[in-house]
Amino acid sequence: MFRTTALALLLATPALADEIWVTNEKDNTISVIDTATLEVTRTIATGERPRGITFSADHSVVFICASDSDAVQVMDPVSGEILHDLPSGEDPEQFVLHPDNRRLYIANEDDAITTVVDTQTRRVIAQIDVGIEPEGMAVSPDGKTVITTSETTNMAHWIDTGTETIFANTLVDSRPRHAEFVKDGAELWVSAEIGGTVTVFDTSDQSEKAKLHFAIKGVHDDLIQPVGFELTPDGKTAFVALGPSNHLAVVNAETYEVEQYILVGRRVWHMAFDRDHAQLFTTNGVSGDVTVVDVATRKAVKTIKVGRYPWGAAFRPTGG
Repeated sequence: MFRTTALALLLATPALADEIWVTNEKDNTISVIDTATLEVTRTIATGERPRGITFSADHSVVFICASDSDAVQVMDPVSGEILHDLPSGEDPEQFVLHPDNRRLYIANEDDAITTVVDTQTRRVIAQIDVGIEPEGMAVSPDGKTVITTSETTNMAHWIDTGTETIFANTLVDSRPRHAEFVKDGAELWVSAEIGGTVTVFDTSDQSEKAKLHFAIKGVHDDLIQPVGFELTPDGKTAFVALGPSNHLAVVNAETYEVEQYILVGRRVWHMAFDRDHAQLFTTNGVSGDVTVVDVATRKAVKTIKVGRYPWGAAFRPTGG
């Protein structure tokens, strides 16, 4: 009897749904979206102007750039409780967690530095001078190189994580915003918001390999401003957020050609995939919502209202 009842309860209990966490920079909150129902299930208070967001390797804590609080906050994602702040320098905007799951590299926009924090000891272990208005951060899969992009200097700074020093600087187009190592670290992609391009670098020698350009019928070139982007796991397709053009570009990452554009919300910033990369969630700052894109059909399938000025997005698995 006990076994039958226990089995019935187990079958009746809904499976835990995965989540997309979205920072709302004007509301000082995070909206948590259930990836199965595509509904907001929780709204969690944060520090002032949350932007960058990332989870630890085991997803036991979430790191949040509370830019106007001059802090990186560490939160328990189950309870929503802020556990403590990390020393971050002034105006942290984006960051990247090293594969060692310990070192956090933080872009400090007002100080023109990259701060390296040990998340276990909660101590600053290095501060690296970079260009003016650093924002984008990326780390190579092997953990040997970290990138900081500086918006005003128009550079990507290549940092050796063994010495915490810059070993190369490469020019990009105007106002670089986002950077990612792709194709198992063989390439670095950097978006240039005002330049309207994405530059592709060969990481073996930091040389420019390709440059992506965008043109949308009926949309003025000044409104096509690349910001965040994500590649599918096979490295063949890239989705690029094009800011106030209100579109995503779908790019063949092997030929570097744009295949199509997808209309989403107003001023699309960043994005995150769900667990199996079947859905892509975009943050749309001005319209205060998230667009859900079906990756297979490359169509927007739903709009989810969140807080004011959603900015960052991160995936959190909660099921098995």
